[in-house]
Amino acid sequence: MAVRRCAFAVPLLAIVSAGLFALASRSPFDPLAGYLGARYVTTSDADRARIAGELGLGDPWWRQYARWLLHVVTGDLGTSRSFGQPVAQVIGERLPWTLLLTGTALTVSVVLALVLGVWTGARSGGVADRIVTPLVTFAQATPPFVLSLVAVAVFAVSLTWLPAGGLTDAGSDPSFGQVARHVVLPAGVLAVSQLPWLLFAVRQSVRGAVESDAVAGAVARGLPRRTVLTRHVVPVASAPFVTVVALRLPELVVGAALVEEVFAWPGIAGALVTSATELDFPLLAALTLGTTAVVLVASLLADIAYVLLDPRVAADA
Repeated sequence: MAVRRCAFAVPLLAIVSAGLFALASRSPFDPLAGYLGARYVTTSDADRARIAGELGLGDPWWRQYARWLLHVVTGDLGTSRSFGQPVAQVIGERLPWTLLLTGTALTVSVVLALVLGVWTGARSGGVADRIVTPLVTFAQATPPFVLSLVAVAVFAVSLTWLPAGGLTDAGSDPSFGQVARHVVLPAGVLAVSQLPWLLFAVRQSVRGAVESDAVAGAVARGLPRRTVLTRHVVPVASAPFVTVVALRLPELVVGAALVEEVFAWPGIAGALVTSATELDFPLLAALTLGTTAVVLVASLLADIAYVLLDPRVAADA
């Protein structure tokens, strides 16, 4: 399975990268405007043409793609026009903060989904189910940027419990206390935005497992309810849940991009938005391929975990 996935990943990444350059060439945005910034208006047409020629912006997309690919296979990701830095440096400086944000949010949402999903699924129609389900349904229908603005208005502006954005307070160096305090709001919003999908998956799986013949037999044998849940219901419900977590990773990246923009979080997602709006091909291609590779790896790990958690899958394979 792993070998087949790896063999499939190589042509897929090639198609994605080529498609990215082809689609970007049809964009109405002028990459030279993003490169020059405010200087674009004051730059003469002759200078614009000269700079565009030096950057290769006038070449066909396939020629730009071939040039970028040649550099990539030699280990050179190129230079970001948006940030004026090597792409590897831009990613290296921002990736740890995105991993911190998304890792914290994913951990919180997974733990809450498992706890609340098992609780509401095992007691379908109970008080907890009637309270939790409408709340997460409302969260599911609310875009992450709206959740972000509401969180800032309530916890940062009205209650002043937490900072409204940034990595640290103005003029402060990054420290554990500073970063931990500033990550609470963006990570909380991102966790809430992902929670409904994960919770509903656990809830549905638990309800199906509770109604299965195996659980009915365990109850008939007089096993305690806690034992039935931990040994029969939760393992069966965990297998599809792992797959749902992997499938939600692309949405997690999209949500992180919106949250990072609202909270001025210096992560990869913000750089992805900048590279897309300014058609910064080297950075945009590297981030897009990196995101695609993460999704492919997560999908492979999810399939492996599914087999380990549910031996029936391996038996049927």
